[in-house]
Amino acid sequence: MIDKIKNPSMGWIYWDKENGTSDFSDGELAYTSFNRALRSIKRHLSKDNSKRFHPTQKHIYLYKWLLTNYAKPGDKIIDTHLGSGSSRIACYDMGFNFVGYELDKDYFEAQDKRFNDFKMQQKLF
Repeated sequence: MIDKIKNPSMGWIYWDKENGTSDFSDGELAYTSFNRALRSIKRHLSKDNSKRFHPTQKHIYLYKWLLTNYAKPGDKIIDTHLGSGSSRIACYDMGFNFVGYELDKDYFEAQDKRFNDFKMQQKLF
C-alpha cells in the first residue's frame, strides 16, 4: 500500500499515547488522504475521565482534535470500528452527523451506555 501513496510523508497523524511503561503500544499511526504534513497528538488516556473497557480505547479529545483539524461542518462521519464509542461522543458533542458500527455485542452495549450517560450529563454552557 505504501508504494501507492504518492507522497508518503504527507497525510499521516501520530498519536503519542504517553503510556510510559505499559502493555499497550507507545502510539498509533493513521493515514489520511489530506495533503498535509505529519501531525502529532499527545494525550494519555488517563487524562480522559472515561472508564476504560476496550483494549484500543481512544479518548474523546483525540477525536475532537481530528474533527477540528480535518472535518468540515455538515460532514457525515462514519466509524466502522466503533469500539468504546469515543468517536460517537465527539461527533455528538461537536454537532456532526454520525454513523457507527460495532460487531461485538458487548462492546456495542458498553459504548451505547457510555454515550447515553454522556448525553444525560447536564451542560452549563
